[in-house]
Amino acid sequence: MTALIVLGVFLAIVVVIALSAVGIYNSLVSLRNRFKNAYAQIDVQLKRRYDLIPNLVETAKGYLKHEHSTLEDVIKARNIAYTASQAAAANPADAAAVKGLLSAEGGLTGALSRLMVVSEQYPDLKANQNMMQLTEELTSTENKIAFARQAYNDSVMQYNTSRETFPNVLLAGMFGFLPAELFHVEDQAERTAPKVSFS
Repeated sequence: MTALIVLGVFLAIVVVIALSAVGIYNSLVSLRNRFKNAYAQIDVQLKRRYDLIPNLVETAKGYLKHEHSTLEDVIKARNIAYTASQAAAANPADAAAVKGLLSAEGGLTGALSRLMVVSEQYPDLKANQNMMQLTEELTSTENKIAFARQAYNDSVMQYNTSRETFPNVLLAGMFGFLPAELFHVEDQAERTAPKVSFS
C-alpha cells in the first residue's frame, strides 16, 4: 500500500513536471514566432526601401555626372544590404544573420547620406519633381522601418527575457531556443538618419 502511494506521488510529480515543460516550450515557441513576425514587418519596409534606391540613383544619375563613384557606392551598399536582409529573413532567430544585416544597413545608411550631401550641391536635382517624390517616399519608409524595428526589439526583449528566466532557462537551450539579436545601431555615426529633404 505504501509503495502504491509513493508510486502515485512520483507519477503526479512527473506529470506536473512534464506539463510545466510543455507549457514552457509552448510559451517560448509563441514568443519566438512573435519576434519572427515582427522581423517580417521590418523586412517588408526594407524591401520597399531597396526598391526605391535604384530609382533614386537613376534620377540623380543625369545630374550627378561627376559623382559616378558615389552612385556606384549607393548601389553596391544597397545590393549588400539586400543580400543580408534575405539571409536574416530566412531565419530571424539567427543572431549572426541579423548582425550581418545590421552591418550592411550601416553601410547603406552611410552611402545614402553621402549621396544626399552631394546632391544638395545640384539645385536642378533638388528641384526635380521625381527626386522630391522619391526622397519623400524614402523618408516615409525610413520612419516605418524605425517603428517596425521598435516592435521587433520589444518582441525580442520579451522572448530573451522569457528564455533567461527560471525555470525556462533550464529547458530553453535543451530545446534549441537560442538568444535573439536586437536590431540596434552599433556605430554612433549611423544613428543619424540620412537627410533626404530637398526643401
